[in-house]
Formats: sequence, C-alpha cells, structure tokens
Amino acid sequence: MTSTTDEYEIKGKDSEGKGIFTDEGFIVKKGSIARREIVPSAQDTVPPVHQRLITEGVLEEQGDNLLFVKDHLFNSPSGAAAAILGRSANGWKEWKRADGQSLSEVKRITRDNTTPLLYEASRKQIIERHRQLEDEGKLRTNQQLDKEYALFSERFGPSVLQGLDGEVLLNLIHDHSDRDSLVYWLEFKNDEEFETRRFGSIAGGSALKFRIFRRKETGNWQAGSKQGNRPEDISIEEAIVYARIHRDQLIKGCELLNELPINATDDDYAEFQDQMDEYAPDVSRLAWGHKYFSLLFPDKLDDYHRPDYQHFHLLKLLQLPPEGTGRYICGGRFVAAANEVGLSMNHLTSTLNAVHGRFHRYWRIGTTSGTTGTSYWQMMRERSCVAVGWPKLGDLSWVEAKKESRQQLKELIEEKYPSHHTKVGRECSQFVQFAAEIAEGDIVLAANGMKILGIGRVVGEYEFEAEFDFPHQRKVEWLSVDEWQMPESSEGLRSTVRELRKFNDNLLQIELIIYQAKLRSRSGVEEAPPKKTIRLSGIPGRIQSVLDRKGQIILYGPPGTGKTYWAEKTANDLAAISSFGKLFESLSETERKSVIGDGQESGLVRLCCFHPAYGYEDFIEGYRPETINGQVSFKLRDGVFKKMCRDATDSPGQKFYLIVDEINRGDIPRIFGELLTTMEKDKRGKRIALPVSQEIFSVPRNVFLIGTMNTADRSISLLDAALRRRFGFVEMMPDGRVLKDSSVSGIPLRAWFDALNTRIREHVGRDARNLQIGHSYLMQGGSPLKDFASFKRAIRDDIIPLLEEYCYEDYTTLATILGDQLVDSMEQRICSDLFDDGQESDLIQALLSPCPEISTSSEAVSSEESTYDSEVDEDEDGIIDDE
Repeated sequence: MTSTTDEYEIKGKDSEGKGIFTDEGFIVKKGSIARREIVPSAQDTVPPVHQRLITEGVLEEQGDNLLFVKDHLFNSPSGAAAAILGRSANGWKEWKRADGQSLSEVKRITRDNTTPLLYEASRKQIIERHRQLEDEGKLRTNQQLDKEYALFSERFGPSVLQGLDGEVLLNLIHDHSDRDSLVYWLEFKNDEEFETRRFGSIAGGSALKFRIFRRKETGNWQAGSKQGNRPEDISIEEAIVYARIHRDQLIKGCELLNELPINATDDDYAEFQDQMDEYAPDVSRLAWGHKYFSLLFPDKLDDYHRPDYQHFHLLKLLQLPPEGTGRYICGGRFVAAANEVGLSMNHLTSTLNAVHGRFHRYWRIGTTSGTTGTSYWQMMRERSCVAVGWPKLGDLSWVEAKKESRQQLKELIEEKYPSHHTKVGRECSQFVQFAAEIAEGDIVLAANGMKILGIGRVVGEYEFEAEFDFPHQRKVEWLSVDEWQMPESSEGLRSTVRELRKFNDNLLQIELIIYQAKLRSRSGVEEAPPKKTIRLSGIPGRIQSVLDRKGQIILYGPPGTGKTYWAEKTANDLAAISSFGKLFESLSETERKSVIGDGQESGLVRLCCFHPAYGYEDFIEGYRPETINGQVSFKLRDGVFKKMCRDATDSPGQKFYLIVDEINRGDIPRIFGELLTTMEKDKRGKRIALPVSQEIFSVPRNVFLIGTMNTADRSISLLDAALRRRFGFVEMMPDGRVLKDSSVSGIPLRAWFDALNTRIREHVGRDARNLQIGHSYLMQGGSPLKDFASFKRAIRDDIIPLLEEYCYEDYTTLATILGDQLVDSMEQRICSDLFDDGQESDLIQALLSPCPEISTSSEAVSSEESTYDSEVDEDEDGIIDDE
C-alpha cells in the first residue's frame, strides 16, 4: 500500500478543508472550516460527530461555522468530507489534489468500466478450470448454494437479530459451545445442512478474533484487555453490551448493503467501505463480520475475508488492487470478474483458488556480500537457490519464528559477529525470515541494488551448505532471469532479506514479468530460464520436493495406483535434469543409457526389489559362496546400495537414484542396518565402520532412495519408527481422473471405476481405504483401455482375484461389490460363463447392475459426447466429393 504526503482540498457551501490520506485513515488539517448547518438527510449522522469533536477540543465555533483548531484523524475520507460539508459525501470523489485529480483517481480506486477487467487468457483459464471442477464434483451447485444462503439468512439474518436481546442474543451470536450459534456456523459448521468452509475460511487463531468469547475451562465471558490482546474476564452485563453493539452494526451493515446498487462502481464500493468504517467499525473490520455480510449478499461481496487474500487474487489476475484499506473496497472488482465469466461469486472464488493456488508472499533477497561486494548471483542461478552469507552462524535449521528462538539467535550473532552489535536486531529478524518465515511457494527476487536479476518460486526448506560462502540456502525454481527494476525500487533496498508488501505496483510488475516469461516459454520465442532450474510438477514435483528435503521417500498406496511407474519416471527425469539439464524423454539414446544403464553397466537410476529373503548382504555387503576349482569358498561382495554409494562418491557432480520396489516386504531394520542413521539428510557424509568388512563408509549427498509400498500388504503404522522418521511419504491413491472421458462398450470407465471403489470402501471392512482398486488396472501403455476385450481380461484376471482375496471368500460381500449378476453368493462362485465369447451384452449388464446411477453422471455424459464426436469425425473423414 502506498502512503503519501499529497495534500487534498475540499470545498462546499460555507465550508472548505485540507487533508492528507494515510494508511490509518484521513487527516483533516488544522484551519479547515466545517459547515454548521446540516442537510436534513444527514441529521442523524453528522451532528453527533460535530458534538464529539467539540467536546474533544478539535472543533471550535467561529461565527456561523466550525473551525478545526487541531489536526484530526477520521476513519475514512468520506467521514472527513461529511464532517466538513455537513452532508453525506463520497470523499473519494470530493477530496481533490491541486492538479484537480480526485483521491479516487490518485489512489487508482476507479478503473475504466468500458474495458474488461479480465485478460482474455485469464478469462479462458477460469472458464476451463471451472468446467473441470464441475465435472469432478468439487463445486456446490448454485441450487445448493442458494439453499444454504437462505438457511443462513433464516437463522441469523438482520430480522432475526433485531428481535433478540440479553443473554439470548449473546448466546446466539457468541457462544462457541452452542452448535446453533452464529460464530459456530461461521467458523466450524461443516455438514450436509451447511458447509461453512465452502464460503471462505476464517479458521485459525483464538476466539479473540470475535472480540468476546466464553472461556472453555471456566465458562466465563472474556474480552481483550485494554493493554493488549490478553483476554480478561468480563461480567455477563458487559458481554451483553458487546453483543448489542455487534447486533446493531450487523443490522446497519445490511442496510448499507441493501442501498449499494447491483454492479456498483469502484467509487460506490469505496464509499461503502467508508460507511462501514463509520457506522459498523467493530464488525466490518473483522473477518467474521465480512463473512456474515458475504453470506447474506453473495451477489455483492466476495468470500475472501482477508484483504491480503483479495489483493493476492487480483494481482494474479494482473490487476492493480485499489489502494484504500478495508475488506470491502475490492468487492466491485470480484463482482465484475464474476459477471465477465458468467459465474456466481462462490464459483468464481473457488475457481480462482484452484487456478492461483495457495496464498503466498513476495521477498527480495540480496545477492552480494555486504563486506566484500562479491556477487553470488551466478552461484544462485546455477544451483537454483537463493542464499545469504554469515557462515559463522552455522546451521540455522533450528530457528523458529518465536520469541525464544529469536533471542537465542541474537546471542549467537553477538557471539560470532561482535562488530555488528548495533544491527543485531535487524540481522536477527532477516535470518528468522529466511530460515523460518519464507515458505514453499513464495516468490523471491534475487536483487543487486535497484536491479532485479531473477524471479524464483521457493521449492524447498532451509538448507545449510557449509562449503559455500553464502551457506544459508533455499531451493528455488527460476521463473525469469530477465534484469529489470521495480517501479518503487527503494523497497527493501538496504536489506538482505525483506518482504515486499508496501507497494502494489511492485507486486503487479512481478506478476506481469512471470506471465510474460510463461508466454515466451510456450511460444518458443526465448529459451526458458537456466536448464538446471527445471522443476517437475504434479506427483513428480511432490517426490522431487521430498527428496530435496529428506533424501529418501516412500510412495505408498493400494495396488495399481502407479507407485512404481511414478518412481521410475521421476527418478529418470531427475537424473536427466541433473546430468543434461533436460527431461528424460528429450535425451538421445546414448544419454538415456547413461541414466538407466545398458545391460552391461549400471546407470544413474537403479532398481531392486525387497522380499522376505532379502538381507543386509544383498543391500550393503556380505560373504557369498563361489566355487573355484571345485572348492567352495566365501567371498566378500558389495551389495547394490554400497556399489551405488561408491559410484556416487566417484562422480560427485551427478545424482544417483535407487528405487526399492515393495520395500515393506523386506525386514527393513535388518537390511539397512547401521545405515539408517547415516541416511539422514544432515548426516550424509558421516563416516562409519561397516561391521563385516570394517571399511570406512559414508552415504554421499548425491544418493537418493525411492521406495514403493503396497498398503494392501502392510500399513505405514507398522513400519519401524526409525524408518518413518527418516523417510518422507507420499500417498498414491486411486485417481479416476486419469481415465478421462473414456468408455468401453458404453461403460464410462471413470464413473464405473469410482463407483466400484466406493462400494469397496463401504463393504470390505476396517482397512478398506487401503484395499481399493488402482486406476492402472484399467490402463495400458499409459492410456485408458480402449477395447472391451482388454477391459474383460482386466476384470477377470486382475480385479476379481484381488477382490476375492480381500473378501476372504465372503461371497455375500463380494456380490455386493461386484453385483449379484456376476457373483452367485448362494453357490459361492463367480459366474465365469459371462466372460465367454458371445456373452458381452450380458457381461456389460452385470457390470452396470450395481451402479445404475452412473449412466446419469457427468463422466458418462462426457464419455458419450467424446464418443459421438469421434464418430462424427470418422464420418466426415469418409465423405467423398462426387463432383
């Protein structure tokens, strides 16, 4: 937000004033003249303000008017304008600078309504993502939303609040223990009747965000103390006073919203913000108040209940947010966006959440040493990281954004860098921000003075790399390495680490450059940022992130969910990126052999499979029998993991990946032995003596391990605790989306697959979630099955035997899951004759009988449309022009 010392003037009948706009409100300057005569429509609002200011010694009578004898801070420009003019006024329009520009124009409150708010690319992206969310069933229908809005209004609307007082009013609004209270519905109620999370979250923090609450332990009412946010007991009478104030302001806010026109202008919303600040300040400035109003007026307000979230999404839409403060001033922008894409407000914001991802912050990171002036930008660019110096501090992974941690860090800085004692507080804050506050997904700017050298997205946690002069590092994905200068280039200029949040112009420019870099990359006009900055996305991206953080990972889930497939694909891509700066599929044949091996020599990616007989001697080292001249002897041999570690030590510039398939089938503590300790990320390189050979051995930093685990065999909770602590875990569950709109002989694969797993979860038993059928059973060569013969074989040879095992010969349950036309529960057998040639129609009928509803699903409709389109295309291709 931009603060300014620009002076504004206002003139009216018998009145004139000067003032300054600030982040805290609007200051009317000493010497301004207020009109004493008040127009009839403002008799209820302006005179009380005049009287209060006279009592406070701000205003004095001067003839027929009132004189400001000291500066005074008003909550809003409109409140200040009304006090001077003696009538209701939109201060954003009435206050003007000497050059004639209104406050609204200077602060860019108003946009050109003749120009669409959304760029065409954004509009198409929103519409397409909304369609996907609807197809996936992730959005409430508009009918469901209207029903919930109506129910909320019926329970807590202004007409209800108006008729209540005393303890009944207090409990209805503020008693968290009552599941029928307003605060409970706004924060916690999530059931079939009303799913509050769908309407924007206000969760987190204590109940003090509602200003008063009933203490759980004592049952006493409490409110924030005058000295700070520490809660103090208040009497029931005092609590009722709070409830009355909140009731009256909620009612007043609804009145103001009723007066706000549909499709109001930005200036209208700015004036509405001022009115809320003046007449409903205790609720309008709080997230729960905004949520209350948005539920009653969903066509006029967005359901982002924090201003920083509103600004975030507008910036992502490449829009400069209005510079006024408050939770309502941005409302018009979201209304305009919803209208442009033809969506309800709830559908728009839900879609924006999916498109833009989670909220993130923006940071400026210096790239040069403050003592030597040496630039470390090249190192950061090549290593895909941002980094800061001060190596004597050592590993700061223990640092937290807490008072105790800050104090400990201050003491460490004073000890290691005594010459910096005058700046220790500032340096401490910056290191806390770098190590503990910057989050994955945040945007970082690598800067050298006023020049921005690169923009990256944080993809890893804090790391300490002792071999570098700038050892404190965060992994990033470079989005752009263009050089440019921020519009407000002084922000963060003298800091090593600084959050960028003061000037929206800077944040918008960041988003524009990221957007332009994406366009160039897609069009091929310009090379993408350095090859080494490639970050994988989706499941491989999650695996990459965990490996960066932990060094080893286990992919776990039911059978057929693609665990081995994703392990191999990710390992191949990561090894290719490390060695050649590109994905595996882009490699030449020779390059591919160096990654996966050629049958004679092992590559960077290797595979082994654990089983009950697999041991330490197979994995690390052990004696193996061999026959020489008819004599049996035992020779010490290296295991697969030890060989890889030797190769990795000899090639420190390359990364090696070992995939351990079915890792849970082996006796893991016995197989890994003493290596469980040295595999930890911060203990890599630690030298130990192997018990068999007595060799000195260590696990190098460039070795990574990916395990797969079938949860149908064993739960994660049964794994050794030491193993669980040292590995990261990514769950792989059945995903019907990969089956897309495919259908086989009229059976929509995705809908049938999802319905089958629903019945498994409902009927198989306690661990049913881990016994679902994976999507890979219905795929071949990376694509959904295309013909009925393949589908029939998958059912007969894979799915039915698996379900028979799950049901332990309980054919009644099996019939419930597969249908009684496919399973004869009386004779306890599968009706295998349905799989004979010529019985296809009967088999299709049997497969659909347990789930007739899928024929009306969106997946079935999409499949049919897709099939129809293909048929039309084929017919058109076959047309012959006779002329």
